[in-house]
Amino acid sequence: MPPKPSFAAALLTWLALPVYVWQGLGVRRRIDRMAPPPNAGELRFDGKGEPLKLLIVGDSSAAGVGVDAIEKCFAGFLPRFLAGKTGRPVTARIAGMNSATAAQIRDHVVPHVEPRDFDYVMLNIGTNDAKNFHTVRAFKRDFGTLVYALKARFPASTIIWAGVLDLEHVPALPFPLSRILGIRARLIDAKGKVLCHERGALAPQSDWRIIPENFSVDGFHASEAGYREWAEKAAVYIAALEQQKTD
Repeated sequence: MPPKPSFAAALLTWLALPVYVWQGLGVRRRIDRMAPPPNAGELRFDGKGEPLKLLIVGDSSAAGVGVDAIEKCFAGFLPRFLAGKTGRPVTARIAGMNSATAAQIRDHVVPHVEPRDFDYVMLNIGTNDAKNFHTVRAFKRDFGTLVYALKARFPASTIIWAGVLDLEHVPALPFPLSRILGIRARLIDAKGKVLCHERGALAPQSDWRIIPENFSVDGFHASEAGYREWAEKAAVYIAALEQQKTD
């Protein structure tokens, strides 16, 4: 993600709001809404030793929109790769909701996830806040209180936020809509990283490649290859955190 946009760039997005509305409506008419794959709620992978327990919560990227089976998305690949890297059993509880924003996950999802002793909470949220033109102030309130809610409900868990994809280079978005939403996404991402630092969550820098093959047929959600790449990098990151505990 490039550096946080300047005040002038942020102001420009508000001046361009009519363009956002006009082109955004066109994109919504052109792109079919994809449903998430069937989700049994939890995946398990065998191993030896103490199990690692994951909660994968958030928007359509947590729900697996873009592929036809939960095993082909981030929530399916991550526990499999992590079991392979650590040799330990891994379970993944999946609570992803299509089109969800930070406030919706805070208010309508987190309270309904059983308060178990998850080791890691993988939080995938923020893209819809940026896409829906939420202000940075509103995101600070909604995302900040979401982090608090997760920490209160799962106090022993390490929260890892995936950050917000730079929407400027997403294939489905035409110019100048892509430029406008790219600026909004970078503003949201920068604020989210500050909040994670302040409130005890981790926000590793993403090096996920924004290339055509990493996107599904709608040009917006990840493909099987995209989810695989994302999960592989996340598994390396978590395995390193686990190794640090034993060093």
